Amino acid sequence: MYRSHTNGELRASHINTEVTLSGWVQKSRDKGFMIWVDLRDRYGITQLIFDAERTPTDMMEKAKSLGREFVIQVTGTVIERESKNAKMATGDIELLVSKLEILNEAKLPPFTIEDETDGGEELRMKYRYLDIRRNPVKNNLIFRHKVAMEVRKYLSDQEFIEVETPYLIKSTPEGARDFVVPSRMNEGQFYALPQSPQTFKQLLMVGGMDKYFQIVKCFRDEDLRADRQPEFTQIDCEMAFVKQEDILNVFEGLTRHLLKEINGVEIEKFPRMLYDDAMRIYGNDKPDIRFGMEFGELNEITQHKEFKVFNDAELVVGIAVPGGATYTRKEIDKLIDWVRRPQVGALGMVYVKCNADGSFKSSVDKFYDQEDLKNWAEKTGAKAGDLICILSGATTKVRAQLSALRMELAERLGLRDPKVFAPLWVIDFPLLELDEETGHYHAMHHPFTSPKPGQLELLATNPGEVKANAYDLVMNGNEIGGGSIRIHDKQIQATMLKHLGFSDEEAKAQFGFLMDAFEYGAPPHGGLAFGLDRLVAILGGQETIRDFIAFPKNNSGRDVMIDAPAPLNNEQLKELSLQLDIKA
Repeated sequence: MYRSHTNGELRASHINTEVTLSGWVQKSRDKGFMIWVDLRDRYGITQLIFDAERTPTDMMEKAKSLGREFVIQVTGTVIERESKNAKMATGDIELLVSKLEILNEAKLPPFTIEDETDGGEELRMKYRYLDIRRNPVKNNLIFRHKVAMEVRKYLSDQEFIEVETPYLIKSTPEGARDFVVPSRMNEGQFYALPQSPQTFKQLLMVGGMDKYFQIVKCFRDEDLRADRQPEFTQIDCEMAFVKQEDILNVFEGLTRHLLKEINGVEIEKFPRMLYDDAMRIYGNDKPDIRFGMEFGELNEITQHKEFKVFNDAELVVGIAVPGGATYTRKEIDKLIDWVRRPQVGALGMVYVKCNADGSFKSSVDKFYDQEDLKNWAEKTGAKAGDLICILSGATTKVRAQLSALRMELAERLGLRDPKVFAPLWVIDFPLLELDEETGHYHAMHHPFTSPKPGQLELLATNPGEVKANAYDLVMNGNEIGGGSIRIHDKQIQATMLKHLGFSDEEAKAQFGFLMDAFEYGAPPHGGLAFGLDRLVAILGGQETIRDFIAFPKNNSGRDVMIDAPAPLNNEQLKELSLQLDIKA
């Protein structure tokens, strides 16, 4: 037995008890006649004491040799600690060691294994197994486990069945790029890793498994950001014999359950917002509603003067920044520089200060009078002491630009409190999205999403106006889940694929198995998938998913710890029928 207790377990009630502990040396303090060692495992820290009066000389020498991160086993007697540490769970006691065994020596770590470390992100990713020993990373992984367990508990109580679906599947042209896997036994042919288990969960509905879920790895070969990884985890769910409202109710319930059990927060309202309204009021389809700064569209009250910038714009739109009238000209210039960055792309910004005396001062006073500016304030909801920030240009672009500014200002003003949770449903998305480069429509979600009832006929005449029977669950400015009611009729699915540019032959080759299944009694069905990584991060008060993944990739999609991806040798390539000119 390597240990009788963990290092976070011992209390005053254990005094005079002989125990055995194992773990890593956090640090040691050598006073010559007395040595203290902090012994750590994932449960906590226990202070060990080696005393020259009570400890044999050879053991004292052995204790002096202990370095950081040595793995040791000790046996001793729990005694009362003279200088108690109220910050430690085990701070009332210490262990007077009678036996010490070094289980494994350790090199000096490349960074300190402390909550506040001196290691940079890339270095810690290279030695991720050491980083996991640190409380912030360890606690994030434990937190993720608790969320996953609560998900399983809730869905199982709702009679969902967890079913595993294949990882080696067929590549499809929809969505992001697939990761592909060459088949050794089928020369020149490839599997794809699933971007989601979409078609399989629909087949499970045909199979009569009317409530399915799976916590599943998915893979997308796309550009990475702080909230994206090439492999990620979904809580994938599907239900048969349901309409949209049924699905929203079930997964509101799951979200409420998680917030209550994990965060101790009760949420009553899950507002419903139309996609068109989300874009008009907040400039994006995942609005953060914890704070205001709603968009005010200003075309009618700005395009009546000789200000060409506004007159030529498709959209003039502004937000009121609380307390922003105190900003200096230098601070406002920095905001203008911020929106001009390539990542945002605005050409400039017009501003209006709403003074405490009711007057206004703007950067366009040459063109607009006080009555005009008062109208702008009313339209944006600006009050005395606020700053109105106005952007103009093409509707889609300017909304995205102002949305980025809104989120940046909220961050600076401390309005995005991670302990406050504001979920909402965004519904009635467009079914199709126009690709400006090709001029072709593609599915906004995926080609199996059903149009809203009564809108199928619009596909032929006005495809851009067709609304999808789709919904996203948004929390704190992040999409945490999304789904739709699916098409379950073969002819409707064939029509949808035709409008997406598939020939009959291509549709049969890519999705024939699904449409064939629809001929054998497919029930009405729909579902939703949560992004587990993102959900866990938000529940944990953060937005970067990497901190909640045990072994994440970096921004280049590399695992710097194991040095992957890596080349194959010529023999492996030959077995896979891949004739690449790569040196062995």
